[in-house]
Amino acid sequence: MSNCLVAQSGGPTAVINDSLAGVIRANQLNPLYERVYGGLYGIEGVLADKLYDLTDLPTHEIDVLKQTPSSALGTCRYKLKRGNDADFRKLIDIMDAHDISTLFYIGGNDSMDTVDALTQWATDNAPGKRFIGIPKTVDNDLVPVDHCPGFPSAAKLANLVTHATRLDYDAYDRPEVFVLETMGRDAGWLAASCCITGDVDLLLLPEVAFDYDAFMAQVARKMELTGECYIVVSEGARYADGRYLSAGEAANDGFAHAVLGGAAQTLKQMIVDAGIAPRGVVQDLSRVARSSNFAQSAVDVREAYELGVSAHMRSADPAFRGQVVGIRRNAQAWKEEGRYVAEFFAGPASEFANYVKTFPLDWILPNYQGITLEAIEFLRPLIAGEPKLLYKDGMPETIVPFNRR
Repeated sequence: MSNCLVAQSGGPTAVINDSLAGVIRANQLNPLYERVYGGLYGIEGVLADKLYDLTDLPTHEIDVLKQTPSSALGTCRYKLKRGNDADFRKLIDIMDAHDISTLFYIGGNDSMDTVDALTQWATDNAPGKRFIGIPKTVDNDLVPVDHCPGFPSAAKLANLVTHATRLDYDAYDRPEVFVLETMGRDAGWLAASCCITGDVDLLLLPEVAFDYDAFMAQVARKMELTGECYIVVSEGARYADGRYLSAGEAANDGFAHAVLGGAAQTLKQMIVDAGIAPRGVVQDLSRVARSSNFAQSAVDVREAYELGVSAHMRSADPAFRGQVVGIRRNAQAWKEEGRYVAEFFAGPASEFANYVKTFPLDWILPNYQGITLEAIEFLRPLIAGEPKLLYKDGMPETIVPFNRR
């Protein structure tokens, strides 16, 4: 019996460890592998032979792992590039040294590309090795899934913050704007989800080009009518020529993606400089949206865990390789009854990688007015429910991350 390896990559989510826990627990119940190793710091750490044995993790620790935010194994922004045979060969040598036949990689778009690249390379060079993807991303920009683990919890947190800060904003009788910024480089799913609460006046997404005059006219109109304007902007908001509103676009994150952040501050300053409002307040969700275990969606927790279990279960078939597990919405239950039912499926990694699922244009209202009722109804079931957390000393209990032991 061979061993398996699990690693995490890219930005964490509030439920990324649920998928890890699913693989570990599934192997304890159905030991397809002798040992389950965790790769510390993603593929970069695996290449440095930094592994941690997770096989016999106690049940209580698995339960606490499930509610621990961020990547318990550590993460990285290291991309395995096609044609770099040295990295590919080194990875196979490390897998051989530990008798590892299968690597489960939990990550986003670039991580699924890694699964695809490794599978293609291994077909000719290491046919005994298998690579399987488990998706996660708060951006919700992977195809062909209904949604990605991590997004529902981020959306739940975003809505809690939106409603709470709107109430705080409404407590004052003074002319100012409020601008909330969410993550979302190329897709506005998270920003759009804030509209579930009904508190958003104007919404700015990457899918709709920023038109300074048109947007400022809407802000001025809101201020004239009510003396208030609550704005939500995605970090990836951009002009028609592709330039980001954000001031931090010069650097990149290791995957040649612009490092964003600052769109809300830019918008606020534009509004103040235009004389539309004398002051403004900025709230940046950024990392809090992906690390708030106290605001997990019960739907998200369950699905992320079951995806880990599903990936492990499907790997019992030796032919299961180069695949990614994902979530689909049962179309019949949704269309005929308006009832949300999740289904799990698998497809080639090549169909998940290097594509961006943007927020549907026909769900976006004109003039930055928010999203349609159809979009809200689609999103609402994903944030439903709250998992029962284990507390210690008044705080949700968490494990000591494996990369810190």
